[in-house]
Amino acid sequence: MSRCQMANRMGQPARFIAYYRVSTARQWRSGLGLEAQQSAVRTYLNGGSWTLLKEFTEIESGKKSDRPQLVAALATCRLHKATLVIAKLDRLARNVAFVSALMEAGVEFVAVDFPQANRLTIHILAAVAEHEAKAISDRTKAALGAAKVRGVVLGGFRGRAGTSADLERARAAYAVQADQRAADLAGTITALQLAGITSQGAIADALNARSITAPRGGAWSAVQVRRVLQRLSSLQPSG
Repeated sequence: MSRCQMANRMGQPARFIAYYRVSTARQWRSGLGLEAQQSAVRTYLNGGSWTLLKEFTEIESGKKSDRPQLVAALATCRLHKATLVIAKLDRLARNVAFVSALMEAGVEFVAVDFPQANRLTIHILAAVAEHEAKAISDRTKAALGAAKVRGVVLGGFRGRAGTSADLERARAAYAVQADQRAADLAGTITALQLAGITSQGAIADALNARSITAPRGGAWSAVQVRRVLQRLSSLQPSG
């Protein structure tokens, strides 16, 4: 449903409630992440007949489904028959149980970075995100367990010259970070593919358009997208 359609329903201006999430109190105080979300929402709502009734900011981990500010935002949406607007889909779609609760809330919602998303799409993205998060967790635990068995002491270099064990540990840490980054991107890439954006070049362009940086910073290329897709494929359980 477009903003115009919502605005024209019964001749009344569209009403919106904004929900933002930052992971730490430090991010909230500094405006890191929050200002970008606020800007994205305001840009999306620019023009037309609408009212932003209220804004809610949550300081939580993305893995938690107990979010009092979101509960308050949903209640306000129901009270005013307003639409919940968020800047990024990954602010909500992290696990199936949480998304199911959102669906049961009976509130219309729109994600600025993926406005064509519907309820089925959100469930699919949530399932993908939950699966990828579990795969990363299982793989990380297995890698750390194997390293301990080999006698590798986990931790930093502690001010001494690096050894072969340090190098192995650094490589393992990089692999874990790369896996986590790929998992974080899984939901967005799946959303693009569901929207018909399937070629690696087109996915790169779409990620750049959404101001999502490549793994090492900067703009995406088709080659980088291919590497992420290959890493995601390697994370899938065999058999």
